[in-house]
Amino acid sequence: MSELSQRITDDMKTAMREKNALALNTIRMLKSAIKNAAIEKGGADAELNDTEVAAVIRKQVKTRQDSISQYEGAGRQDLADKEKEELVVLEAYLPQAMSEAEVAKLIDDAIAEVGATSKKEMGQVMKLVQERSAGRADGKALSQAVMAKLS
Repeated sequence: MSELSQRITDDMKTAMREKNALALNTIRMLKSAIKNAAIEKGGADAELNDTEVAAVIRKQVKTRQDSISQYEGAGRQDLADKEKEELVVLEAYLPQAMSEAEVAKLIDDAIAEVGATSKKEMGQVMKLVQERSAGRADGKALSQAVMAKLS
């Protein structure tokens, strides 16, 4: 079992002991999503490594963020607040996000390494940037930042 998966399991046990229903339900949904991803990857006995588990967590975070915006647009603040509380629980498992300065430096380094001068090389730059950011930055934000620098 990966280190991150073990931490999630331990936190679930703690939430049970503390009778923290919100954390418990959120972690159970997360564990279910991780198990489903593992089954998709390699069958019932497959396990995910920390990088793959983090990808599942990011997907769950993105889902919550989308739900929050939809609930707020529909005037359902009660549901949006619940999603925000779940989001806090999930974000605790993600590595700290990169600052704007770190992202800018990472992009500059990747552009220099690839020798990119136009948007034609954006794919090569994005591949390098995504590998090096290791999930600590949003892919959409990275893409927009790379495009801005290459235009």
